[in-house]
Amino acid sequence: MKYVVMKSRDIRENLATEQFLMNNKDFNEPLVLFYIEGPCIIVGRNQNTLEEINHDYVKEHSIVVTRRLSGGGAVYQDLGNLCFSFVVNSDDKNFGDFKSFTQPIVDVLKEMGAKTAEVSGRNDLLVDGKKFSGNAMYTKNGKTFSHGTLSYDVDLDVLTQALHVNEDKIKSKGIKSIRSRVTNLKPYLLPEYQNLTTEEFRDILIPKLFEKNSIDEIKDNEYIVTDDDQKEIDKILEKYYNNWDWVYGKSPKFTVKQRKHFDMGTIDIRLNIENGMIDDVKIYGDFFGSGDVSEITTALKNTKFETKDIQNVLDNFNLDNYFKGIPKEEIIKLMTP
Repeated sequence: MKYVVMKSRDIRENLATEQFLMNNKDFNEPLVLFYIEGPCIIVGRNQNTLEEINHDYVKEHSIVVTRRLSGGGAVYQDLGNLCFSFVVNSDDKNFGDFKSFTQPIVDVLKEMGAKTAEVSGRNDLLVDGKKFSGNAMYTKNGKTFSHGTLSYDVDLDVLTQALHVNEDKIKSKGIKSIRSRVTNLKPYLLPEYQNLTTEEFRDILIPKLFEKNSIDEIKDNEYIVTDDDQKEIDKILEKYYNNWDWVYGKSPKFTVKQRKHFDMGTIDIRLNIENGMIDDVKIYGDFFGSGDVSEITTALKNTKFETKDIQNVLDNFNLDNYFKGIPKEEIIKLMTP
């Protein structure tokens, strides 16, 4: 088995690296990848991105959002999380057989003190009945990867806020995440493993997977990403993981409903979004204005459902003529993610 330790702390580059190594390298043996990244949310291939995230919180805290190739639900990660990914020939494993990939990880964690760690349900790893790992799988061109998270010391307060969204606000047919009780591994490990950095935790876990005592004993098994590899990885990064159309535009058709009462009247906004673009807009309410709001709804059609794009359209109107006495910034907030 070969392994790769990714140096980047950007989830988008790491997912691009995973995709490149899966599709463009033939190691003739299993490959396991390890990566750590800054605060980010990764939504599943078939999910509505905006339905999974607390957009205001994510924007305020500069949390990276991207979409992965594999299915499953949205996950939050930060520098307290270690990701792993096994890449094998499709013939070697049955698609959906998460246990065959994750059991070696569970065995190592038990050795490190997490005695109640177990594979549970379809694709989760639990300790004392609480989830510390979610896993997803993807297959293409004779290769399969199964990747998962290991919450060692994740900020769970941020996780719960970043992934919280008002279900009354957005309705779609996207695959919704199932919220579970989550925990970190750190308090369940032996004392000598409870005060590590995530990197130190990784460097202890990797050799144990190889049934060795230290990372130095398995250096011959490490694959180092080359400069030529990196050029191709950068192309994948821009095509997919750093591309608005991939992250947001691939969301299933959905409806946004926002309503707010002001001293000068109530505004009720309904937007139909398809491929990340505003397909239709309706504005209802008991507000006053000399202008016809249909002029605004017509102008908004085919606009990207992004704050800056919607604001650029609305900047062409004197909104006080349409919504008398209601602050412009409040109207923009109602119409944007």
